[in-house]
Amino acid sequence: MTFSTTLKSALFGLSTIALTATGAMADDLADIKSAGKIVAATEMHYAPFDMLDQGEYVGFDRDLFDEIAKELGVKPVYEDLPWTSILPGLEVKKFDFVLAPVTMTSERAKRYSFTLPIADATVAFVQRKGGEMTKPADAKGMTVGVQKGTAQEKQLETYSDKIGGITIKGYGTTDEAYADLMTGRLDAVAGSAPLLNYLAKTRPDDFAVVNPPFGTPTYFGYVARKGEGDSLVAAVNDAIKKIEADGRMKTLQEKWFGAATDLPETMPEL
Repeated sequence: MTFSTTLKSALFGLSTIALTATGAMADDLADIKSAGKIVAATEMHYAPFDMLDQGEYVGFDRDLFDEIAKELGVKPVYEDLPWTSILPGLEVKKFDFVLAPVTMTSERAKRYSFTLPIADATVAFVQRKGGEMTKPADAKGMTVGVQKGTAQEKQLETYSDKIGGITIKGYGTTDEAYADLMTGRLDAVAGSAPLLNYLAKTRPDDFAVVNPPFGTPTYFGYVARKGEGDSLVAAVNDAIKKIEADGRMKTLQEKWFGAATDLPETMPEL
């Protein structure tokens, strides 16, 4: 074999490897379309977004994503996981998509591909009915619960520094925090405004929201893997726009939040 022949063979081999690598680049949307299903993970203890009703998964996210899956032409498959394992699980490809409402932050946007906003996520306080708080700043010196590992926890820490000190207690789920609030172990719980408004609406004798919200205006979105999930997010965004345009989003907001809310039509600055 001549040097020329050897060089040609080597170059051909490198070209083949490059083409194979390019062809093998992951495209989550293509894989989902091929499988005919999309596996989406959430924590089913986050009313009114995600709940279990006698073992059946219900909530705003379920209804909205059923509609999104129809637009994508695939079957949705839902997994119930603890919140703290959901984003790491996405990264190691245990499922295709994060259906849990994820607060949109600049830090998360560096690691994940966000959809358009699907709901408001501004942070507020909820207390027991008849509680002492009349405004958010009254939380100074109080013990406040919040779900661990959330953007709401970070905003609560920032607000605590701003007003001069809150004793913060982290919980695995919001349900655990609400239970401690009812027993008097907490003075309040911090969470997204739509979540707390739903809680007060469904249990008016137990809970009352402290207005106005104290956090920076933020939004919830769904999440896919960055890069290989970008085409999936683009398709989901197209579906969201269609659902908003034909009135389905408004219907779902009124059903689960009690009122319709205008959402940004483009990605907000993070």
